[in-house]
Amino acid sequence: IAIILGTRPEAIKCAPVIRAMRDDPRFRPVVVSTGQHRQMLDETLAAFGITPDIDLDIMAPKQSLSEVTYRIIKGLVEILPRLDVDAVIVHGDTATTLAGRTAVSGRERSWSSHARAS
Repeated sequence: IAIILGTRPEAIKCAPVIRAMRDDPRFRPVVVSTGQHRQMLDETLAAFGITPDIDLDIMAPKQSLSEVTYRIIKGLVEILPRLDVDAVIVHGDTATTLAGRTAVSGRERSWSSHARAS
C-alpha cells in the first residue's frame, strides 16, 4: 500500500496509519512524499519517526499551483508502476491529494482510498 502525502496536515493524520501498518506484518506500506510543504512536512514526519521511502521533491521557487500539481502527477506516474502496490491512500484536499488520485486512476491493479476528516 502506498501512502501519498505532501503537507503537514496529511502527515499528522496519516502517521498513525503508517505506524500501525509498519507494525503489522500483513502490510508493506510505502510512504511517498511529494514535499509540497517541504519544511513543515519534514519536521512533522521526523516528530513521528517516519522517513519517506520515496521523496518526489517537487517544490521549485515561484511555481504556480498548476505547476505543483503537474510535477506531482508526473512524478507519481513515473514511480507508481515500479512500486508493485495494490492500493494507494491519499488524504485531504490539497494538490498532493488531487494529483495522487489522478495518477492512480486508470491503473489496472490499484485502487485508491481518499480519507477526509471534517
